[in-house]
Amino acid sequence: MLNLLLFLLAKQKKKLSLEEMAIQIQNGDEQLLNTVLEDYKPFIKKTVSSVCKRYIYESDDEFSIGLIAFHDAILKYNHERGSSIISFSEVIIKRKVIDYIRKNGKIQDVSMDMTLSGDGEEETSLTIDQIVSVEEYGKQKQAQMRREEIGAFKEQLSHFKLSFNDLIEQSPKHEDARLNAIDIAKTVVNSNELLNYLIDKKRLPIKRLEKKVNVSRKTIERNRKYIIAISLILIGDYVYLRDYLKGRLEI
Repeated sequence: MLNLLLFLLAKQKKKLSLEEMAIQIQNGDEQLLNTVLEDYKPFIKKTVSSVCKRYIYESDDEFSIGLIAFHDAILKYNHERGSSIISFSEVIIKRKVIDYIRKNGKIQDVSMDMTLSGDGEEETSLTIDQIVSVEEYGKQKQAQMRREEIGAFKEQLSHFKLSFNDLIEQSPKHEDARLNAIDIAKTVVNSNELLNYLIDKKRLPIKRLEKKVNVSRKTIERNRKYIIAISLILIGDYVYLRDYLKGRLEI
């Protein structure tokens, strides 16, 4: 009963704003700092991705730069200046990431003009030409990475005696059938037994798979090539191909 009461009282406490949490962190609350850094990872990814013009993963160097920048923004934030900490940290993150990109030769002809706001804080100011340059570089880099990814996937398919033409010709025609095939692929990759068989034998373990899904053997065989392809996408480092299946890959 006591635990329940404490839980209810905790739930009734007013949730602190990010600005209020920043003050507590600046006063030495390390545990709260770690919590905020974890909770705001999606914001950091989104901000960094907007600069890099591609989806950023936590394993990317750019994400680490953004995380450090967000940490610094929390420690430097001054609530008396009136600006939101989100707006302030967004400026800091973008500035640090672009500096990192420039210093590591990942983009050409991009410079940073630093101006001072009325409260004395540095702000990032990009000219239109610079913004276009960043966006154009992002598009070119993205296209290159997409081509490389497709080439790698094509090579992997060949080991399973499959080609893109096979997938085009034998992919399920109806959305429901495609979703069912994707669910079957998820079953494969979530089972060490089935996945190991697929990788070792280079073919789908239809007989074993039939026992784990509510789909007929005939349906599995008809969509065999598509199921294999989706399974390979799920276990591989295929950012753009996974993006094509966005919203269907919660595994």
